[in-house]
Amino acid sequence: MTTGVRRRMGVEERRQQLIGVALELFSHRSPDDVSIDEIAAAAGISRPLVYHYFPGKLSLYEAALRRAADDLAERFVEPHEGPLGARLLRVMGRFLAFVDEHGPGFSALMRGGPAVSSVSTGGACSIDTASTTNALIDSVRQAAYDEILKHLGITDPPARLELVVRTWVSLAESTALIWLDGRRIPRAELELQLVHDFAALAAVSAAYDEEMAEVLRGILAAEPADGPFGELISRLVALVPQASADLR
Repeated sequence: MTTGVRRRMGVEERRQQLIGVALELFSHRSPDDVSIDEIAAAAGISRPLVYHYFPGKLSLYEAALRRAADDLAERFVEPHEGPLGARLLRVMGRFLAFVDEHGPGFSALMRGGPAVSSVSTGGACSIDTASTTNALIDSVRQAAYDEILKHLGITDPPARLELVVRTWVSLAESTALIWLDGRRIPRAELELQLVHDFAALAAVSAAYDEEMAEVLRGILAAEPADGPFGELISRLVALVPQASADLR
């Protein structure tokens, strides 16, 4: 039990504390299963004081989702140093670490958020948070897309490259959601697989388009043989030994 004089927090500091507490609770349980009383107790304050900072659970839930979205977008930020494959592997490591840690919260964010009960003067009502969460996840997707283009050093991507990058971002999202249901594949293997997925999408597109072929050649020229992309090539060659022999 905590003893002594409780430290008085400023308005913004208290708001951020409540958002952090709510995010932790919402990350592991449905928002409808988390009460304002629980949030207050976890923050070490009274229920009325929670309402002093937030008008209700809905606004607190949305604030928690906004912080989660910002945190998730930051997972795609990576120094532009070294081979692209290694960079993407570190990005996927941070991305799936977030998913693993905030499973229910990640699911709620990506699927548009559940309805959250909000107590009003007339009683309990249900307010759909889909529009808010859709806007938040769109911002995460755009941030991820922008970061990948920065890694490629391209500001005005051709249509096929835009399709590859946006498809890969969506694939990472849907793969993570499926993985959460049982986590039947080791996380480290899935991180590498998602990096390989990016290379595969780029390679298929390059087979149809010279601009994409030039982008892919630039990527592979800087890749070491023992990097993620080099490993993928080795695995594919091993699947078709006769074809590789004919190519040689």
